[in-house]
Amino acid sequence: MAKRRKKKIERVIHLSAGPLPQRLAERFIDHRLIFSDASQLRHGGLAAVLFEQPDSEAVIATRTVAVTGSNELELQAAVFALEQASRHFPGEPAALFSDNLDAVSRLNLAKTRGLAQDPELTGIFAALDLGVLLANARIVWIKGHSSCRGNALADQHARVAAS
Repeated sequence: MAKRRKKKIERVIHLSAGPLPQRLAERFIDHRLIFSDASQLRHGGLAAVLFEQPDSEAVIATRTVAVTGSNELELQAAVFALEQASRHFPGEPAALFSDNLDAVSRLNLAKTRGLAQDPELTGIFAALDLGVLLANARIVWIKGHSSCRGNALADQHARVAAS
């Protein structure tokens, strides 16, 4: 008699009403909310989802890039999101949320210790003034595929850009 396979249980994720879950939203009231994500399918896809206010419509920006490693794509997505924030909200404080801890750590180190400590990072983004992009940004790790609506939107648009 053949063994029965267990049915795969799909986890239902209930997304937050706003871009961030309420427990986090209170800490970022005075910031523009920016979400970044990357995906790799046929191409690499970068997505930035920007909210001027928690109840405003999202501004979506995507870019298709060459496929590289996962962490490199996530780093590119985070910097792409910072570029978009600078373009849409110049001089405004922004909170960038990424579900990639490596990208968040690297950008936070560059912000706190200076860009000189990571010459490879400045080489990758030589055409940008990374110091200016990081100046008004708080960079925060957020658990991927959680209840965060902003992260889910970024994930969805990154997949579309990569296909």
